[in-house]
Amino acid sequence: MSPAFRNEIDITVWRAGRTIADVAILPRSRPPLTRLFAGKPVASLLSVLPRLFSPCSAAHQAAFLSAVEAAHGKVSSAETLQRRVTAVSAERLTELLRGLFVGWRTLDGPSAAVARAAMLATTVLSGGEGPSRGGALSQIRTSLNALGITGEELAPAPGSALATHLASLNGNALSLSVVEQSFLSAADDLDVVMRMVADGPAFSDAPDLQGRIPETGVWARRIGRESIIPRDAGTAERLNARITEIARLCAWLEGRTQVLENGIIGSYRLGAGKGAAAVECARGRLYHVIALDDDDCIVRFEFLAPTEWNFHARGPLVRRLRGSLPADGRQGQDAVQNLVSSFDPCVGFTLSFREVGHA
Repeated sequence: MSPAFRNEIDITVWRAGRTIADVAILPRSRPPLTRLFAGKPVASLLSVLPRLFSPCSAAHQAAFLSAVEAAHGKVSSAETLQRRVTAVSAERLTELLRGLFVGWRTLDGPSAAVARAAMLATTVLSGGEGPSRGGALSQIRTSLNALGITGEELAPAPGSALATHLASLNGNALSLSVVEQSFLSAADDLDVVMRMVADGPAFSDAPDLQGRIPETGVWARRIGRESIIPRDAGTAERLNARITEIARLCAWLEGRTQVLENGIIGSYRLGAGKGAAAVECARGRLYHVIALDDDDCIVRFEFLAPTEWNFHARGPLVRRLRGSLPADGRQGQDAVQNLVSSFDPCVGFTLSFREVGHA
């Protein structure tokens, strides 16, 4: 496959003895949206974007439409904004559930059937409204209760399948180093957008904010809610944050709570025919920047996905792993793979291990 069309991330972990000396990341290639869509009418992209960005199509659709409205100098109505937030939240729930269950090797027969029922319900949730969405949410909540998620607590019920799974991740297979943490939020939106305008793909392919490469996604949202930064944010803690957010999303979508978070969708007018938007999707903060001509055709279209922050060559995953001590053999390699998976890239990844001094 040509590197120009790579749709996965290659991660190489370099070990010096037991210590992870370094981590090298070869990122995926991002579609060149300006080159693909320059001169195309805005309306023609509405059916294309869901196919191009299938994992988070609702988030990309919301970002695109919000950026276009900002370019037109329009403000979304409260009803439109609420509809988009609901669609993004339903998609976020679907993606977080998928990321929770995929790769969970310790599911027994009954628990596996419960997980399958939850995932089947998400297929209805993504496209349904009214009674169909309500029925899907009810099935998801029933499945979650069976697995140990019985409310919005910070941990699944003791003795449940999920609690057992989390306990299995808390062993000594990977001793993480203590690192400085930084998190992306809506407060960074204008800085990010203006860098996208100024530098285009050169920034979006490997973003940094004056040397700061923050983490985005579930863990960043947890820190934003609780203002507590545990210094040992390993795989179990990250998956527990995912579980808590799944419970909160279910409660919000069912109308059992009015609290979600601020800034799920933000839009910014950048001048005549120019706009930007940010959407808090499953994996973190997604950005679109749009420039239109007088005929409402695309002049420029840039995007920046959460994966480019979390899997940056000097980003949060690399910082978390460098200096860590995995156990020898397969146990340590599995622990590293579990941590990588907990950062939830939007594409597949390969993971290899090398000894320093060996080609």
